[in-house]
Amino acid sequence: MTDVLSFAGIDVVRGNKNLLTGIDWQVEDDERWVVLGPNGAGKTTLLQIAAARMHPTRGTASILDETLGRVDVFELRPRIGLSSGALASHIPAHETVLNTVVTASYGTTGRWRERYDPMDERRAFSLLHAWGMSTLINRTFGSLSDGERKRVQIARALMTDPELLLLDEPGAGLDLAGREDLVARLAELAADEDAPAMVLVTHHLEEIPPGFTHAMLLDEGAIVAAGPIEATLTEANLSITFGMDLRLRVEGGRYSAVARHDA
Repeated sequence: MTDVLSFAGIDVVRGNKNLLTGIDWQVEDDERWVVLGPNGAGKTTLLQIAAARMHPTRGTASILDETLGRVDVFELRPRIGLSSGALASHIPAHETVLNTVVTASYGTTGRWRERYDPMDERRAFSLLHAWGMSTLINRTFGSLSDGERKRVQIARALMTDPELLLLDEPGAGLDLAGREDLVARLAELAADEDAPAMVLVTHHLEEIPPGFTHAMLLDEGAIVAAGPIEATLTEANLSITFGMDLRLRVEGGRYSAVARHDA
């Protein structure tokens, strides 16, 4: 196995605030990671570095055997699939679903005058079909529901056949049915031996798909615990991370937690 991510002593400082402090982290090519923590814990900042869209203030970030600061990030980014709210905000509302996905080939978020090979369009259609969106290829991105947009974004993230897939809160804003559909589809992707290494950021345990292998817990920019998921997602670690005495439940590969109210 080889590392797709290797962070050593990563700090991110903005003004007088440390967004990340002393992050040491390795992700191998067959691993599926979930990163959990409360709001403001540094999860999105961590993912921005992993996506080669932010440089650390200190430390070394190696992504797909390339070191940030010594590589052309515009050549590196197509090897990384990214689905995030920030990226989605740049997709024109009038863009068709098919074009939203196919434009990932050139790393753009709106189709202009560039030409695409028919093979690119076939791949985009195939990915949309796999994510249950093939009947909506001519709809505009802005007309989709939250759940439909999430699925289109993930199809887009997979367009370049990436070596690393990063998902920033893919379940945010979804209702119960939408969340469960997304979790099931992500579990299927996680079980695919040909799928890339995956990192999913969330602050809800219920959004962790079955089949994810590792977990990192972040609080105030520092790692509380990281490692194999069963050893990391414990009541003690979760209680420290979220600042509340929690009772953990695991059933059928799904996780949930509630506040402990013992007498």
